Amino acid sequence: MEKAWWKESVIYQIYPRSFCDFNGDGVGDLNGIRSKLDYLQKLGINVIWLSPIYKSPNDDNGYDISDYQDIMDDFGTMEDFVALLKEAHEHGIKIVMDLVVNHTSDEHKWFVESRSSKDNPKRDYYIWREPKNGKEPNNWGSCFSGSAWEYDEKTNMYYLHCFSKKQPDLNWDNEKVRDEVFSMMDWWCKKGIDGFRMDVISMISKVPGLPDGNQSKGALYGDLSNTTNGPKVHDYLQEMRKRVLSKYDLITVGECAGVTIDEAIKYANLDGSELNMVFQFEHTSLDYENGGKWTTKRFNLPELKENLSKWQYELEGKAWNSLYWDNHDQPRIVSRLGDDSSLSAKCIATVLHMMKGTPYIYQGEELGMTNYPFRTIDDCRDIEILNAYKELVGGGYMTAEELMAGVRAKGRDNARTPMQWDKSHEAGFTTGTPWIKVNPNYTFINAKDELADEYSVFYFYQKLIGLRRKSEWSEVIVYGDYELLDKDDENVFSYIRTYGDRKILVICNLSDRIIDYTLPLDVKEKACLISNYESSELSDEMFLRQWFAGVWEIE
Repeated sequence: MEKAWWKESVIYQIYPRSFCDFNGDGVGDLNGIRSKLDYLQKLGINVIWLSPIYKSPNDDNGYDISDYQDIMDDFGTMEDFVALLKEAHEHGIKIVMDLVVNHTSDEHKWFVESRSSKDNPKRDYYIWREPKNGKEPNNWGSCFSGSAWEYDEKTNMYYLHCFSKKQPDLNWDNEKVRDEVFSMMDWWCKKGIDGFRMDVISMISKVPGLPDGNQSKGALYGDLSNTTNGPKVHDYLQEMRKRVLSKYDLITVGECAGVTIDEAIKYANLDGSELNMVFQFEHTSLDYENGGKWTTKRFNLPELKENLSKWQYELEGKAWNSLYWDNHDQPRIVSRLGDDSSLSAKCIATVLHMMKGTPYIYQGEELGMTNYPFRTIDDCRDIEILNAYKELVGGGYMTAEELMAGVRAKGRDNARTPMQWDKSHEAGFTTGTPWIKVNPNYTFINAKDELADEYSVFYFYQKLIGLRRKSEWSEVIVYGDYELLDKDDENVFSYIRTYGDRKILVICNLSDRIIDYTLPLDVKEKACLISNYESSELSDEMFLRQWFAGVWEIE
């Protein structure tokens, strides 16, 4: 296994709108992030991934970009960004930008020109089609509810938007579009950024002819299977590598909806021809029900173990894993898999951070921040939730309470409530009124209290990060082979990592019950690396306490 700095890194995702508000307007900003670099350095991470900070009308909280080479007014100025980049580098922290190039905002100058007339030079920058029998060109449904097509009266044609109608899809088959995108990427690289997280990058090549998607029984629209992992996606990423990425020492991760193992190996092949790694979503939909996310269904642990282990095994020696529980699109894992307790937060973190791959921490995860107790739709801000409410409740498919129960369990706004810094006004996030409500549990889950408590979730994460990045066990944690144990156990997640003649054993009781556990192999403890209980001696017969997590070097 070839070693690389990005394989040995721990990445921290910041959702700028909700991280820290420096100027008191209720919205987080770049200067707020700058003010917390000491905190992030103390945690031990060495890469920040910034969710989009570009100019945007904020239909989808910055994932609808109107100018790729300017900063959103809410977040500050380009001078503020340059200062953040400089200070981050001085703290030993790299900056990864969110690259959103499957679509733009409908307020981007390219689209304004494109929709102005059928013969405009930028008409073909986007995907336009004539009506079919007076209706949409095909049956595709948007990821944010409704049709994926929007009718434009001026030219009597439809444009494609796989997300919001204010997020028209770019036409990557147009060479000029690729030229524009690659030029913009190079511009940011020359500013000194350290990599890109590429939003829905697996969707940039559509199946020619745009055929109907699969439409399951009872579904209102066909799926978007003909927009993912399309026939030219790898050609385009290899072109991106040659023209931009190969010129710099970057970290690159692609968000790849609908990716299979075989496809992931192409995207993140160890030959370095495309990306360093991908985000895949199989494990994040295992607690959906009948294909829908608006449910309170919980994970089945054997199923979760099987899926995570599949990716560990099948990418071995072929591609590199990205490891994550939380991000801006996922609910809080301590609520989703745990019971909101600090013990469960530590246990769940141990499972992830001892695996092979590059781990990602989402802001507040290191504090054990939980889902928000949303009561009504008025508490929500996310376009996906608002559209689902309109379509499913308004259409009589779900009651308001059924949908809100699903929102409390799975909604994206759970991740977007403000970072909980202390017990003061609005959790220390802002001196004003926050753009979305602060979780009321900030009075006992906050950074200031945790920094004063050596047994807090924060310091547990700090130790996990230190073990991976700067310890005698770093090589086995980063580069060691993975072997799952007890695959059918409904409560315990255990596995072994092996590198050369060194082995570590991970045992986690992902339940709120005491488990009588028998070690499935004959081993001896050499050292305990970490545990979320004070007493953690390894033995053949063990009583695993609630949410117990332990990691040992063994022989």
